[in-house]
Amino acid sequence: MERRIRKALRLMDLTDYEASAYTALTSLVSGRAGEVGEAAGIPRSRVYDILRKLAEKGFVEVERGKPMRYHAVPPSEVFRREKKRINEVLHEAGVELTRIYEDQISRVPAPVWLIHGQEKIIKKEIEIISRSRHEFKMRMGFFFRGELKTLEPVLGRINDRGVDVRVMAGAEIRGLPCRVRIVEMPPVKMMVRDGEEMMWVFSRFTPDGSPIPETAIGIWNQYPEIAENYSRIFDTIWEGGRAGI
Repeated sequence: MERRIRKALRLMDLTDYEASAYTALTSLVSGRAGEVGEAAGIPRSRVYDILRKLAEKGFVEVERGKPMRYHAVPPSEVFRREKKRINEVLHEAGVELTRIYEDQISRVPAPVWLIHGQEKIIKKEIEIISRSRHEFKMRMGFFFRGELKTLEPVLGRINDRGVDVRVMAGAEIRGLPCRVRIVEMPPVKMMVRDGEEMMWVFSRFTPDGSPIPETAIGIWNQYPEIAENYSRIFDTIWEGGRAGI
């Protein structure tokens, strides 16, 4: 059996013998237990039990008679059904683990992490934005290629939940589903969530002013005192006070 087929059938919770029997039966289309066992290389003493389990899992249909015949449920039907089931399992697990993670993250002793590289930084930005409950503030002294397009739907979701989303930018930007204000600022990014956590992002730049992705560094911390302080400074600048953080 091809390795990819065996791997896929294992993802569908089939044992090695069950995967071998189903694969053999797809080549036979239908057959008696002995024929399936011979084609799959399964001991005759095991084949009936394996076919019964395949029928219970929806991979095989049984035609009653003497002798009984077994028909393979078409792979297209099986894969469509199993993909839906696996996606539902992954979604439910992801929701539950995210709930546990977000509930516990605020209880972890306030640490500081360094995050290196554009891809990891943008993933952390999405994570911070998604955790917003009341307000999210961001200063965009620069942005990576494709970053605005990536963040737009995430900001839209929290905005729809009633989160107060404000973005200050050093140049005109379009398409973000939130309030945007143009403010002169250095090429540095900063974001603050609910006055509880924040991240600074720095980068080196090419001569034409584009950030160099591999040089980017994010400094993420969860010290509420620091986050709340920068949240207040953000508000001062937003309202037209001193320009610079």
